Amino acid sequence: MEKYHYDEKELHILEKSVIPFAIYQFVEKRVVTLVLSDGFCSLFGFENKAEAYELMDTNMYRDAHPDDIARIAEAALHFATEGGEYNIAYRNIKNGVYRVIKAHGKHFFTETGERLAIVWYSDEGEYVENENRDEIELKSDAIVRDSFAYKNYNYDFLTGLPSMSYFFQLAEAGRRRIRSEGDEVVFIFVNLCGMKIFNQHYGFSEGDRLIRAVARTLVKYFGNESCSRFGVDHYVVYTKADGISEILDSFVSDCKDLNKGKNLPVNIGVYTDKVYSLEVSVACDRAKMAADSSRGTYVSSISFFDDEMLKREENRQYFIDNLDKALENGWIKVFHQPIIRAANGYVCDEEAVTRWCDPVRGNFEPSSFIPILEEAKLIYKVDLFVTEQILKKIKSQAEEGLFVVSESVNLSRSDFEACDIVEEIRKRTDDAGISRDKITIEITESIVGSDVDYMKKQIERFQELGFKVWMDDYGSGYSS
Repeated sequence: MEKYHYDEKELHILEKSVIPFAIYQFVEKRVVTLVLSDGFCSLFGFENKAEAYELMDTNMYRDAHPDDIARIAEAALHFATEGGEYNIAYRNIKNGVYRVIKAHGKHFFTETGERLAIVWYSDEGEYVENENRDEIELKSDAIVRDSFAYKNYNYDFLTGLPSMSYFFQLAEAGRRRIRSEGDEVVFIFVNLCGMKIFNQHYGFSEGDRLIRAVARTLVKYFGNESCSRFGVDHYVVYTKADGISEILDSFVSDCKDLNKGKNLPVNIGVYTDKVYSLEVSVACDRAKMAADSSRGTYVSSISFFDDEMLKREENRQYFIDNLDKALENGWIKVFHQPIIRAANGYVCDEEAVTRWCDPVRGNFEPSSFIPILEEAKLIYKVDLFVTEQILKKIKSQAEEGLFVVSESVNLSRSDFEACDIVEEIRKRTDDAGISRDKITIEITESIVGSDVDYMKKQIERFQELGFKVWMDDYGSGYSS
């Protein structure tokens, strides 16, 4: 559907009206503004009509009370898509004071058949908590009931941004429009770093204020209907690609001053949508991949998706999906690396190392798959498999009458989180009939430094059972 245009003379007459009203049209899943009267601009404090039109098309609810935004947006969408009349009361700030605004709207048809909506507004006076609460809450209850009747919310009730499912519809229509204008589309994923700790330190109310502040800042740059909140601290945006680096630099700069200094760094991922057939959800996932490439850093960052990220993500999913098959079919190979005593040149210990030898994809170094399996909390399967292979080798050597040296197995922090790794290794060692001093546990110092008290107890458990414990990579992190 094309946007309707009034002729110049008719538009001038409508705009000069002192009655506060606006005329809207629902085009490509979003509300667009056609007419704003002088009365409307006066009621809402706009001195510049061009500024008023710009704001109504990009950040319509900028001055509404944060608790009312989602309710207004939900009611507006219901009105636009389902028809009927629009009746809502909400709080809107003007000159630093919240005032109660009542809006009433209905649809009408132009001579050429376009369906438009006219909404009249009235100022009911300053919002007083005890006097106006029932009226505002009554309207809230009505919208909540309507929302449940439709079995979904189209707007996030904390930020007023479109929900994920509604955003997918908006983005699909929006990117068609942007492409038709000859521009490229980008999808942007924004992740707040450290929200859990922030909530623990400042409380959830302060966390909600920060989440709202970030949402308002996104709307400032990209408009309300081009943004969405996907989760607790995740946001997604679609927009034109032109000048996006400079825009995001400004956004990151603004984020440093949010919420009176109580804020967090942001990891931002950008995906340029060049594959036109790609689902919007997949485009969002690729923007998230780019953002995740900076995960673990506590500074704001902007990363652009590239083919290498796609390859890593494909490998990541492959390793997770095929780990059990790899263990069953012998794709995980264990190699026994000798440790030679410099004083006499003899082998005094060994260390087990692994390779993923895939019959289809070839050989992978540990650095390719171990971090992925650690993050997925699956590495314990590999480390217990390695332990079993070490025990088999030691038992076979002993039966052959060969001299047996102890061998070490590397453990990850996620081993201790996924299972009782101490007990699992003890049981396997005892069942194999191997002396516990033949198994050495290697733990990197970074694991110890991440939670000293907890890891100290686990190390002591190993030692009390008769296992040796070594620290790997000593001097490379905390101890240096």
